[in-house]
Amino acid sequence: MSETKSEGERVVATNRKARHEYFLLETFEAGIALKGTEVKSLREGKASLQESYATIKNGEVWLVDMHVSPYEHATIDAHEPTRARKLLLHKKEIRRLLGKLTEKGLTLVPTRVYFKNGIAKVELALARGKRAYDKREAIKRREAQREVERHFAE
Repeated sequence: MSETKSEGERVVATNRKARHEYFLLETFEAGIALKGTEVKSLREGKASLQESYATIKNGEVWLVDMHVSPYEHATIDAHEPTRARKLLLHKKEIRRLLGKLTEKGLTLVPTRVYFKNGIAKVELALARGKRAYDKREAIKRREAQREVERHFAE
């Protein structure tokens, strides 16, 4: 993971709920096809990945329900806040994802949106949904870890 954290990287939005709701199996980096006003809104940090997901249609990957607030200083070219945005991946990666998504229970979840060397990117994770008992177990583990850290801090 430390390899992806380069100097020219600035995180715009993260999907913190994704780690709670899913087991993240594998991550992919994809470019996003954006309009000019969307880029300006992203640079201001006005984006949300809540309830968003990625899907494959006609051999193309689409990011659905990512909310990018309209740019305040835009004129008539304002964009639709939750429009489907095309993700830019190599055909080989798309074919590989398509093969993996045919497995039962796997989905594509965006985990973060960031700028890498001035270019907007999204990190997608191949994910499997957690069950309620998995979530409860993760919470118990996290609280136990906090308790241990608190004990040693004293």
